[in-house]
Amino acid sequence: MRALLQGKTGRAAAAALLIVCGLALTAQGAWIPAKAILAQVLLERAFAETLASGHPQKPWPWADTVPVARLTLGGESYIALAGSSGQALAFGPGHVEGTPQAGEPGTAVYAAHRDTQFAVLRSLMPGDPVTVTRSDGTTVTFRVTGRRVARWDASGLDPQAPGRHLALSTCWPLDAVTQGPLRLIVEAERMEQP
Repeated sequence: MRALLQGKTGRAAAAALLIVCGLALTAQGAWIPAKAILAQVLLERAFAETLASGHPQKPWPWADTVPVARLTLGGESYIALAGSSGQALAFGPGHVEGTPQAGEPGTAVYAAHRDTQFAVLRSLMPGDPVTVTRSDGTTVTFRVTGRRVARWDASGLDPQAPGRHLALSTCWPLDAVTQGPLRLIVEAERMEQP
């Protein structure tokens, strides 16, 4: 009888341990998307303050970046941060260092994670509009011209290309669970102002 009770107790403990591990893995998997959603609320507030004051506002006191633009694409709107470091991309799209502001001569590049904000790139097609509102209040509209896949270190994007272009980049394939060297790049050209 004692062996039977010990066996049941051991199985119950093992089942409890498996349940706790499953809950921990579920929480870990939900953390990044939840953080991205909450961050966008704080970033919207900081971006509104930036537009109103004309001075960059941090979204939270310990932030090492500031909101620089609002991207509106595929029916969604996201606040983009200065820089494309892992710390910035954990909270939203990042304006890639060394590229011009959207609407200025050259190619402005924004990057984000494929499983948060830039999951929307899946549905962008040639002809679709992308609107960028910069922190100086300037709003620029682009029209998607194409999409392609390239290695991260061979994107062919030129920040000083003639014209006024926009590139949105995220990891490829969109449904992968691990990082890889490929990026989906959605390219757009500035629409002429009337």
